[in-house]
Amino acid sequence: MRIAVSSNDYKTVCGHAGQTRRWLIFEGEVGATASEVEKLELYPENVFHHHKDANGAHPLEKMQALISRSAGEGFLRRMAKKGIDARLTSERNAEKAVNDYLAGRLKAPPAPGLMSLFCKLRDLFSEH
Repeated sequence: MRIAVSSNDYKTVCGHAGQTRRWLIFEGEVGATASEVEKLELYPENVFHHHKDANGAHPLEKMQALISRSAGEGFLRRMAKKGIDARLTSERNAEKAVNDYLAGRLKAPPAPGLMSLFCKLRDLFSEH
């Protein structure tokens, strides 16, 4: 199973998956420990907020799961349509988040704040 984690610094889980350019890619199986296999930096046009499906496949569409600290409802729906399990978490450590996901104990996402209201409004007018 391939799992992508949004990570601006390639160490910690960052927020807003739709605007993230840097991702850590892990491989692992349920009940086992995952290994980091790649660091991926998206071109600006491949950031989810800017990527149009008509432009071809997205580099993260090969993932079975995505983990981030935050994402809009539109992003979560788009991932679900593509068969990608997008999860939000309050865990900061990327490797721990992936291993917790594989063990079925990923921490709940952070409590919604003011930024989540902005994201909901933006999702109303967004194609993603």
